Amino acid sequence: MPHLKQFLELFNPLPGNHYIQVTTEVDTTTEALYLLMQQKEGEMRIAFYNEKEKHELQSIYPDAKIQHIKNFSHPFRALPRDNDIVIFKDIFAQHKKQEIMLKTAYTTLANTAELIIMEKKGTIDIQALKELLEHYEYRTPNAIDILPDYDLIIAKKMHMWGNGL
Repeated sequence: MPHLKQFLELFNPLPGNHYIQVTTEVDTTTEALYLLMQQKEGEMRIAFYNEKEKHELQSIYPDAKIQHIKNFSHPFRALPRDNDIVIFKDIFAQHKKQEIMLKTAYTTLANTAELIIMEKKGTIDIQALKELLEHYEYRTPNAIDILPDYDLIIAKKMHMWGNGL
């Protein structure tokens, strides 16, 4: 996966870290993160908004914790401060309750952990999304152009800032 080298450089998992990808479609980014987390003795979690592949997904990623969400009105489930990174891929622009998605991510992120939003190029207004992230107490939102087909925005949950307690 040499084309994902820069993407994977965004991550530095430690043993015991938990990453969750919230997505409508698993792809090479899912595979790369899964392998990275296995190498580092971390845990990959997948919140999947697609009932079609419900049974196949666990056989492809046997060590991942997988949850299936039935539609775009429901948020994913995660325990408070239980994830070190949350990745929304191809879901944020489609979800009917974006504010609940951001609040759920904020709650499940450990302090100083990161939220990454990946959407197909041209799907989102990057500046408006940065402002939305700031409104929901995510800090230093930045757009990073490292994947040819995706706009990628990364922001941080900061301890002692806004909702960070």
